[in-house]
Amino acid sequence: MSKKIILLIFTLLTFTNICYSAGSSGGSSDNSSNKTDYSKAVDLINSAKKYEKKEQNDKAQEKYKKANELLIKSNNDKPNNADTLNYLGFTTRKLGDYVNGEKYYLEGLAIDPNHKGINEYLGELYVVTGRIELANERLSVLESCKCEEYNELKEIIQGTKKSKF
Repeated sequence: MSKKIILLIFTLLTFTNICYSAGSSGGSSDNSSNKTDYSKAVDLINSAKKYEKKEQNDKAQEKYKKANELLIKSNNDKPNNADTLNYLGFTTRKLGDYVNGEKYYLEGLAIDPNHKGINEYLGELYVVTGRIELANERLSVLESCKCEEYNELKEIIQGTKKSKF
C-alpha cells in the first residue's frame, strides 16, 4: 500500500507542476497579461504625464485615450470604485470633456467624499471652467490632510502653478 500512496503523491506533484507551468507566462518577463485593465490604465496615465512634461501632447493624448478606454471597461466590470472613477474623470478631462469628467468625479465623491485625488482634480476642473468658489470648496475638504494634493490645488487656485488640461 505504501508504494501506491507514494506513486499517488508523485503523480499529483507531477500533475500540479505541469498545470502550473501551463498557466505561467511561458517564460516571458512581461507580466502585462496578468495586469488588470485598471493597472494598465494607470501605467498609461503615468506615461502620458511624462509626454506632457516633454510637451509631446499628441503622444500624451493617445495614452489618455487608451487609458480612458481601459478605465471604462474596468468600471463596467467593477463599478462603484472611487479610484477608477477618479482616473475616469481625469482622463476624460484631459481629453477635453469637462462635463463628463465632472460627472465621473462627482460619482466618485458620492462613494468617497474625502478622496484626495478626486477633490484635487475636481478642484482643478473648477479652476479651468472658471468656478473658483467650487474649487475653494474642494480645497477646504483637503485642508486637514496635509497632503500634496492640497498644495497642488492651492497653487493652481492662486495662479502660481499652471495646470495642463
